[in-house]
Amino acid sequence: MASAAEQMAANLSWRTFGKATELRQRILFTIGLLIIYRIGTYIPVPGIDGSALRDFFEQAAGGVGDMIDLFTGGALGRMGVFTLGIMPYISASIIVQLMTAMVPALEQLKKEGEQGRKKINQYTRYGTVLLATVQAYGLAVSLEAGELVTDPGWFFRASCVITLVGGTMFLMWLGEQITQRGIGNGISLIIFVGIIAEIPGALAQFFTLGRSGDLQTLTILGVIAMLLGTLTFVVFMERSLRKIHIQYPRRQVGMKVYDGGSSHLPIKVNPAGVIPAIFASSLLLLPTTISTFSGQNAGPVMTWIMAMFGPGQPLYLLFFAAMIVFFTYFYTLNVSFKVDDVADNLKNQNGFVPGIRPGPKTAEYLEYVVNRILVLGSGYLALVVLLPEVVRTQLSITAYFGGTSILIIVSVGMDTVQQVQSHLLAHQYEGLIEKSQLRGRKSGGGRAKRKGPARR
Repeated sequence: MASAAEQMAANLSWRTFGKATELRQRILFTIGLLIIYRIGTYIPVPGIDGSALRDFFEQAAGGVGDMIDLFTGGALGRMGVFTLGIMPYISASIIVQLMTAMVPALEQLKKEGEQGRKKINQYTRYGTVLLATVQAYGLAVSLEAGELVTDPGWFFRASCVITLVGGTMFLMWLGEQITQRGIGNGISLIIFVGIIAEIPGALAQFFTLGRSGDLQTLTILGVIAMLLGTLTFVVFMERSLRKIHIQYPRRQVGMKVYDGGSSHLPIKVNPAGVIPAIFASSLLLLPTTISTFSGQNAGPVMTWIMAMFGPGQPLYLLFFAAMIVFFTYFYTLNVSFKVDDVADNLKNQNGFVPGIRPGPKTAEYLEYVVNRILVLGSGYLALVVLLPEVVRTQLSITAYFGGTSILIIVSVGMDTVQQVQSHLLAHQYEGLIEKSQLRGRKSGGGRAKRKGPARR
């Protein structure tokens, strides 16, 4: 039988949405900030030779540059002020979280609640500035080496670094504002909108290959079917759960004895969501961002990196898969599902897993279950991310499409829709509470008038 929340969710309609004024304001606020982000991707960095940049990207189609361009919403191809995107912030988050798990002082800081979280966020911002500065300077030097600059020199380098670092920090601020005052996760939505905006261009480029005869009709239909199947598979896996039965004992409150109840602890097959794929992508892009612009002026080391870490290459696929598996386990066990904290919470609520003693034994059991689930979860992520890469390489498709993009679209879309439904349900609950209070006041007033003469 459906719960009250499920019944209310089924009754949600456009009429309910129209009455939720706060939700409508949050959505409009989010859309407004995302429009600002898209406008910023079209504002170029000063001193860039636009025609030379377009020629370069036409020659480098289908390479790592297209992958970076997709994550930045096309800002890289236009060398906009948001060229670095939000990736430096994500890379800094990876480093800080790794250090938090390994450095006792940072781990203790994480346990201090809100103040500790603010301090860690501050360290993440400092790391973002440092990484963005290094990447911006590397891009500036690489642009000069690739003869993509109208007036090379230290003035261009300084202006490029200031512009790109400022763009990244502004994007980080936009993401925080969306999370706090808008709807959904701001950082994820920025990446989501950037990918969605580049999909029409990638599809047009893909169908152009069919019109030119480079791809057969059956091949095009097969690729489309693969993408639709991958999309369906991702939705199915993201909604898959492993339920652990939880039992609550009888309890006595005063003279009354309440029967014990039962519930379940849901564990997603992929508790880490899209985070491992984003983390792995950001690490994979770090060594290749600079080499992408070096072109023929690259040294032997950069040439080897471009050859080995190009999309579809064996070392690229192996490194990508290893990083996805690592971050799936790391992020799940250290951030999204900490078994010790879950076991302590169950113990404090007098809940227990049947046949398992509360406390450390429960934590060991949960870790055993989660580790087994993550074998499937990490394998699913690696498969979804790497399969399109292999297909693109084998069919020599220059238009970029990746499993990471599908994961981000599905995960962010589902999370945003769930938040919208949560706000609508909260609005409905508030309406029910207000109606019950009004009825109580009316009935109370009527009783007071009837009892008035009797008290006299």
